[in-house]
Amino acid sequence: MAKIKIKKDKCKACYLCIAFCPQGLIGIESSFNKLGVKSVKFKKDQKKKCTGCGMCYVVCPEVCIETYKEKK
Repeated sequence: MAKIKIKKDKCKACYLCIAFCPQGLIGIESSFNKLGVKSVKFKKDQKKKCTGCGMCYVVCPEVCIETYKEKK
């Protein structure tokens, strides 16, 4: 299992991470961040499905996402 951490106040809402997540685990926040945009969020009900592939991290132009694989 894996998880991601999103720095929501740095997100500029390009939504590339949403488009590139092969599991569809990233969504859009309902509130605005400090930049005045709706940042992305990790869908909490989907944590067990994240493989830690890192696609979201790689495509983020603002480096707002960190990926973590949980140790067994």
